[in-house]
Amino acid sequence: MLHMHPLPSIVDFTQLLSAIARMKHHSTVVTLIKEMELSGIAPDACTLGVLTNCFCHLNRVDFGFSILARILKLGFQPDCIILNTLVKGLCLEGRIAEGVRFVHQMENNGYKPNTITYGTIMNCLCKIGKTSEAIGLLRKMEEINLELDVVLYSTIIDGLCKDRLVSEALTLFSEMTNRGIQPNVFTYNSLIQGLRNFGRWNEVTKLWNEMVKRKIMPDLHTFNILVDTLGKEGRLIEAEKVFDMMSQRGMQPNVVTYNSLIDAYCLQNKMDEATKAFNTMVRNGCLPSVVSYNILINGYCKNRKIDEAISLFREMSNTGIFPDVATYNTLIGGFCRVGRPKIALELLHEMQGCGQPPDLQTCAILLDGLCKNLHFTEAMTLFQEMEDKKLRLDIVIYSILIHGMCNAGKLTTASELFNALPTKGFQPNVCTYTIMIKGLCKEGLLNEARELFEKMEENGCSPNHITYNTIIQGFLQHNETSWAVKYLKIMVDKGFSANATTATILIDLMFTN
Repeated sequence: MLHMHPLPSIVDFTQLLSAIARMKHHSTVVTLIKEMELSGIAPDACTLGVLTNCFCHLNRVDFGFSILARILKLGFQPDCIILNTLVKGLCLEGRIAEGVRFVHQMENNGYKPNTITYGTIMNCLCKIGKTSEAIGLLRKMEEINLELDVVLYSTIIDGLCKDRLVSEALTLFSEMTNRGIQPNVFTYNSLIQGLRNFGRWNEVTKLWNEMVKRKIMPDLHTFNILVDTLGKEGRLIEAEKVFDMMSQRGMQPNVVTYNSLIDAYCLQNKMDEATKAFNTMVRNGCLPSVVSYNILINGYCKNRKIDEAISLFREMSNTGIFPDVATYNTLIGGFCRVGRPKIALELLHEMQGCGQPPDLQTCAILLDGLCKNLHFTEAMTLFQEMEDKKLRLDIVIYSILIHGMCNAGKLTTASELFNALPTKGFQPNVCTYTIMIKGLCKEGLLNEARELFEKMEENGCSPNHITYNTIIQGFLQHNETSWAVKYLKIMVDKGFSANATTATILIDLMFTN
């Protein structure tokens, strides 16, 4: 085009540049416009609009505003497309407040923002959780008689659902339909997801039936939400029906759908069906992900089928899918559960050797497993290694170790760890205090347990129902009935109640006496 005589018009050049921009080759467009100008071809307002759009997509909205200044200097009037592009550019960079200010400046200078302008701002406000401000914009659009559409309503409905304001989302949904605006599949997906998070199943079913009645075809995301939710709710037969319905409608399940179904079988301890679903996924050409393997491995571990779990783990590596920290955590927990903590330790070392750094959960699972299986020396060694490596330990790690030492009757070690917490930068939480009180009661050190209980409140950590039941049981087990009754009365006054163990001990004592 540059070598043609006569040269094509600027309109022809702009059409080509727009096509390249739509293909997302934004930096290429910037280069070509520079080349065009060097050849003496002056861009018009449309060309500069394309350039502004490209700069915004390249996260250089500052250059976009330079182009706006140039448009005004050349005597062109920027249209709504250019102004909307700049608003979108600001929002893409997270500069939403500046985007809102720019819209106000547009209004003050006689430009009228349109539905796209407001929709762009609304979308960004919803994404950062400022849904109430988005609703305010919607109301403003009503006041100035701008046309409201399904996209605007759906954006806010989705934001409300993500903010767990499902009832408000349903109210807005009713407002939308009362205005004669037809919902789309995105609207329904947002509401179904929101209702599912609160277990409002009757309303989910109602929306599903409404979708069918309106002849709105559920998409893959709709089916995935339903299969996952039904599975997690234990409604396996219904999950299977929805899965089968997908095939009947000519929709291919993806890895997310299969993962949800496999998880549903695992939750019901139906490992044969879970394995069958996994094999069907592979047979249908849907490649399993690391999540697929993790779900199945977790199912085997929960069912204490540790050999099947480790076999699948080895198979996973052979297929080129690398285990992640969740895979290792699941297996380490599985081996601890079946009383094989030494293999769990070996897995930790294998994990480190593969360049997969353990996280705090790995350490917590392994420490807990070692303590429960009475491998206290290994537990203390692991804990020491963690401290030596300057890992950012948390109160949970210390609580696990203190609990393990208390259960093993190593109260001195437990006390040392507990007393050292402030020097490590930690304050004991209600769980840590309760563990230590239980340890003291177990050893018959009731005065010390009572002192720690009082100290707990002084330090601003309020005892919960577990703490109260723990200390009451300690007094009852050592026949300190008066103290037990005293704490029982305090507990009831605080709004807590005796648990089954406390009640059983009390009833036994009443019969004995």
